Amino acid sequence: MSINRLEAFSDGVIAVAITLLVLNIDVPHLKPGETLAHGLLDQWPSYAAYVTSFLTIGIIWINHHVMVGRLREADHAISFLNLLLLMSIAILPFATNLMAAYLRESNGQHLAAAVYSGAFALMALFFSALNAHILLVKHDKLTEPLSPERRRQILNRSVSGVAPYVIATALAAVSSYATLIICAALAVFYAFPIASGGDE
Repeated sequence: MSINRLEAFSDGVIAVAITLLVLNIDVPHLKPGETLAHGLLDQWPSYAAYVTSFLTIGIIWINHHVMVGRLREADHAISFLNLLLLMSIAILPFATNLMAAYLRESNGQHLAAAVYSGAFALMALFFSALNAHILLVKHDKLTEPLSPERRRQILNRSVSGVAPYVIATALAAVSSYATLIICAALAVFYAFPIASGGDE
């Protein structure tokens, strides 16, 4: 499969996923005597989850472009691993909506937070698996040769993103707010080129 076709399909899936996020933000239904300003402010969990997920998907899109851009061509294994990555990205609008809806609830908030950060962890895991396959197994398909040390350095940077999401998922049993804060902090951290790999 050509890289252009792989990237075009991936861009389409990522674009749909990132666009669907905004559908989770509803026009507030005001209670008697409630102002629109109060109704809008009351929806802050939806805004927080939206921004976190939007930044995270955007960063994955940037890094996916860098990762795939190293390749001359894609074989079946690369295409399948890429499909798994896209599957994990496509579930994020649901996970985001779940987090926003249950963040402040007294029942279900911990599970919703675990699903939310777990979806990010799964995405990070599939991204790392694809990156590892490209850099370690199919490095002969790279457009430019990279030394083993350089390939390990790139891979270590992508793998390092898995552990914080696993921690955030574990903490969901304690506090859904802590999970959201960690996921948001990771989105901000990886927005910087030196952390995300955008300088590649």
